[in-house]
Amino acid sequence: MCTTCGCGHDETKIEGHAHEHGHDHDHEHGHDGHHHHHGHAYAPRRSHAPGMTPARMLKIEQDILSKNDAYARENRAFLADRRVFALNLVSSPGSGKTTLLCKTIEMLKGQCAVAVIEGDQQTSNDAERIRATGAPAVQINTGKGCHLDAHMVGHAMQQLSLPERSLLMIENVGNLVCPAAFDLGEAHKVVILSVTEGEDKPLKYPDMFRAADLMLLNKCDLLPHLRFDVDQAIEAARRVNPAIQVIRVSATTGEGMGDWLAWLQARR
Repeated sequence: MCTTCGCGHDETKIEGHAHEHGHDHDHEHGHDGHHHHHGHAYAPRRSHAPGMTPARMLKIEQDILSKNDAYARENRAFLADRRVFALNLVSSPGSGKTTLLCKTIEMLKGQCAVAVIEGDQQTSNDAERIRATGAPAVQINTGKGCHLDAHMVGHAMQQLSLPERSLLMIENVGNLVCPAAFDLGEAHKVVILSVTEGEDKPLKYPDMFRAADLMLLNKCDLLPHLRFDVDQAIEAARRVNPAIQVIRVSATTGEGMGDWLAWLQARR
């Protein structure tokens, strides 16, 4: 379950896996030394647990995050062993994550290998868009789930051939609430805020902007047509996270893409 909204992951499907992710199976997965020894630890949805006390719910939520963090440590060790640089891309739906990601992959051709894990509740549309660039992609469909977790990502990594010093981009489910709490084993969270959203988004969803190291202010080519205050949006982000870096970008015009790639290369 999600620690915030109580959604379940009974219907999670990962490309390349013969089974769906349910609640009660235990399994061991190996991939060149990367092993997951675990079963699902999702709690019942709040609506399915009448009479559950707040203390009991808190304990369940703490257990969920503790187990997720253990899976994230496995993922991080696996990635570090191969010197793979992983990013967790998070945003609201419609922020332009996939378009930005496709443009990034195209610009990185010849510089480094890129692989993608795509998270959506349904369809493989975004994974197909990524594959059209020539990059390998694995689709995770979370069904009723509202975020990716480290367990799912560990499975998805097994479907990818990740060469040393490559870049793994994890495109999370569009949601500024729940993904903030779940470490996937990434090096950095990157939050995308489009100029078609409100300048106060960072104040409305502070946990996500506090967890991110970089904010990409996307769709800046649309600014002449909008009443969006860039300075106000940046000030809001830095009010909740003074250390957050900000890059203005547009996948359409290429604005800021060089700075975004320079940020990537410096941290790789």
